[in-house]
Amino acid sequence: MFVFAALATSPLWLNAISEGPATAPEIKPPPNGAVNCVKDKTWMRSSHMDLLNHWRDDVVRRDDRWYVFEADGVEKTVEKSLTATCLSCHSNKADFCDACHAYTAVDPYCWDCHIVPKEVL
Repeated sequence: MFVFAALATSPLWLNAISEGPATAPEIKPPPNGAVNCVKDKTWMRSSHMDLLNHWRDDVVRRDDRWYVFEADGVEKTVEKSLTATCLSCHSNKADFCDACHAYTAVDPYCWDCHIVPKEVL
Protein backbone atom coordinates (compact mmCIF):
# COMPACT_ATOMS: atom_id res chain seq x y z
CA MET A 1 0.00 0.00 0.00
CA PHE A 2 2.84 2.39 0.82
CA VAL A 3 4.50 1.77 -2.55
CA PHE A 4 1.25 2.50 -4.39
CA ALA A 5 0.73 5.74 -2.43
CA ALA A 6 4.32 6.82 -3.11
CA LEU A 7 4.00 6.14 -6.84
CA ALA A 8 0.56 7.71 -7.12
CA THR A 9 1.68 10.94 -5.43
CA SER A 10 5.18 11.14 -6.94
CA PRO A 11 4.20 13.78 -9.54
CA LEU A 12 3.02 16.02 -6.73
CA TRP A 13 6.26 15.56 -4.77
CA LEU A 14 8.43 16.12 -7.84
CA ASN A 15 6.51 19.26 -8.72
CA ALA A 16 6.86 20.57 -5.17
CA ILE A 17 10.67 20.28 -5.19
CA SER A 18 11.24 21.44 -8.77
CA GLU A 19 12.34 24.92 -9.76
CA GLY A 20 8.89 25.80 -11.06
CA PRO A 21 7.77 26.52 -14.58
CA ALA A 22 10.34 27.45 -17.18
CA THR A 23 10.41 31.09 -18.19
CA ALA A 24 9.54 31.95 -21.76
CA PRO A 25 12.54 32.90 -23.89
CA GLU A 26 13.15 36.58 -24.50
CA ILE A 27 12.70 37.36 -28.17
CA LYS A 28 14.93 40.18 -29.36
CA PRO A 29 13.94 42.51 -32.20
CA PRO A 30 15.23 41.49 -35.62
CA PRO A 31 18.85 42.58 -36.14
CA ASN A 32 17.98 44.21 -39.48
CA GLY A 33 15.69 46.71 -37.71
CA ALA A 34 12.44 45.47 -39.26
CA VAL A 35 9.35 46.46 -37.30
CA ASN A 36 6.54 44.89 -39.32
CA CYS A 37 5.91 41.23 -39.94
CA VAL A 38 3.38 39.73 -42.34
CA LYS A 39 1.04 39.12 -39.37
CA ASP A 40 0.89 40.52 -35.84
CA LYS A 41 3.12 39.12 -33.09
CA THR A 42 0.38 37.32 -31.16
CA TRP A 43 -0.89 35.53 -34.27
CA MET A 44 2.62 34.58 -35.36
CA ARG A 45 3.47 33.07 -31.96
CA SER A 46 0.59 30.64 -32.16
CA SER A 47 0.04 30.11 -35.88
CA HIS A 48 3.21 30.73 -37.88
CA MET A 49 3.39 27.07 -38.88
CA ASP A 50 -0.07 27.35 -40.44
CA LEU A 51 1.16 30.29 -42.51
CA LEU A 52 4.29 28.42 -43.59
CA ASN A 53 2.25 25.35 -44.54
CA HIS A 54 -0.14 27.48 -46.62
CA TRP A 55 2.79 29.22 -48.28
CA ARG A 56 4.41 25.86 -49.09
CA ASP A 57 1.19 24.55 -50.62
CA ASP A 58 0.63 27.77 -52.60
CA VAL A 59 4.15 27.75 -54.03
CA VAL A 60 4.48 24.02 -54.75
CA ARG A 61 0.96 23.24 -55.91
CA ARG A 62 -0.27 26.53 -57.41
CA ASP A 63 2.94 28.38 -58.36
CA ASP A 64 1.70 31.33 -56.28
CA ARG A 65 4.91 32.84 -54.90
CA TRP A 66 3.83 36.24 -53.56
CA TYR A 67 2.07 37.24 -50.34
CA VAL A 68 0.36 40.62 -50.06
CA PHE A 69 -0.28 42.18 -46.64
CA GLU A 70 -0.83 45.58 -45.11
CA ALA A 71 1.54 47.21 -42.62
CA ASP A 72 1.03 50.72 -41.26
CA GLY A 73 -1.58 51.40 -43.94
CA VAL A 74 0.76 50.44 -46.77
CA GLU A 75 0.27 47.37 -48.96
CA LYS A 76 3.41 45.24 -49.13
CA THR A 77 4.36 42.16 -51.11
CA VAL A 78 6.86 39.52 -50.00
CA GLU A 79 7.99 36.20 -51.38
CA LYS A 80 6.32 33.17 -49.78
CA SER A 81 9.60 31.79 -48.49
CA LEU A 82 10.94 30.76 -45.10
CA THR A 83 14.52 31.46 -46.11
CA ALA A 84 14.03 34.57 -48.27
CA THR A 85 11.35 36.31 -46.18
CA CYS A 86 11.22 35.05 -42.59
CA LEU A 87 14.94 34.49 -42.13
CA SER A 88 15.84 37.84 -43.66
CA CYS A 89 14.58 39.38 -40.39
CA HIS A 90 14.89 36.47 -37.97
CA SER A 91 18.39 35.56 -39.04
CA ASN A 92 19.63 33.97 -35.83
CA LYS A 93 18.04 30.51 -35.82
CA ALA A 94 19.48 29.56 -32.42
CA ASP A 95 18.15 32.67 -30.65
CA PHE A 96 14.86 32.87 -32.49
CA CYS A 97 13.57 29.54 -33.80
CA ASP A 98 15.40 27.10 -31.55
CA ALA A 99 14.78 28.99 -28.29
CA CYS A 100 10.99 29.00 -28.67
CA HIS A 101 10.77 25.50 -30.12
CA ALA A 102 12.82 24.11 -27.22
CA TYR A 103 10.66 25.98 -24.69
CA THR A 104 7.46 24.57 -26.22
CA ALA A 105 9.00 21.11 -26.82
CA VAL A 106 8.28 21.26 -30.54
CA ASP A 107 10.45 19.55 -33.13
CA PRO A 108 9.63 21.26 -36.44
CA TYR A 109 10.51 19.61 -39.72
CA CYS A 110 11.50 22.83 -41.51
CA TRP A 111 15.16 21.88 -41.69
CA ASP A 112 14.40 18.52 -43.27
CA CYS A 113 14.13 20.42 -46.56
CA HIS A 114 15.52 23.91 -45.92
CA ILE A 115 19.21 24.60 -45.48
CA VAL A 116 20.02 25.81 -41.97
CA PRO A 117 21.10 29.46 -42.31
CA LYS A 118 24.45 30.79 -41.19
CA GLU A 119 23.98 32.50 -37.84
CA VAL A 120 23.93 36.30 -37.96
CA LEU A 121 24.32 38.14 -34.67
